[in-house]
Amino acid sequence: FYTDWAWTSFVVFSISQSTMLVVGAIYYMLFTGVPGTATYYATIMTIYTWVAKGAWFALGYPYDFIVTPVWIPSAMLLDLVYWATRRNKHAAIIIGGTLVGLSLPIFNMINLLLVKDPLEMAFKYPRPTLPPYMAPIEPQVGKFYNSPVALGSGAGAVLCVP
Repeated sequence: FYTDWAWTSFVVFSISQSTMLVVGAIYYMLFTGVPGTATYYATIMTIYTWVAKGAWFALGYPYDFIVTPVWIPSAMLLDLVYWATRRNKHAAIIIGGTLVGLSLPIFNMINLLLVKDPLEMAFKYPRPTLPPYMAPIEPQVGKFYNSPVALGSGAGAVLCVP
């Protein structure tokens, strides 16, 4: 998480990462038959995030700028459900997915609450802005609705159907 995008990244992260963890792990477990895969997967993601956190810290950002998400307890729940449902893939997906979907946001909300001062972080390190050439252009909806050119082309489109 970037702490200046804390709420947005929390919501997006909760949905995307819960889905990614469940779908990826269940898919892998069904094809390999190896329970414990979700926990392994979560451990790898945690290590990668610690590496990213270290990289941002090396660039001069504060230690709290990146919050390492908590995947492992939710993944352990998923592995436990997979083991308990005796390879019933639908039960594993529904029950395990529900448990991950409920537990991962809770663990990460607690994690975000431990950030020292998110507001100071947001103002000191503001989110990057888009360069001018990437600025969105407002759609010109309804600007030419009574233009003779628009009326003529509309009439032409209707009348000149082959």
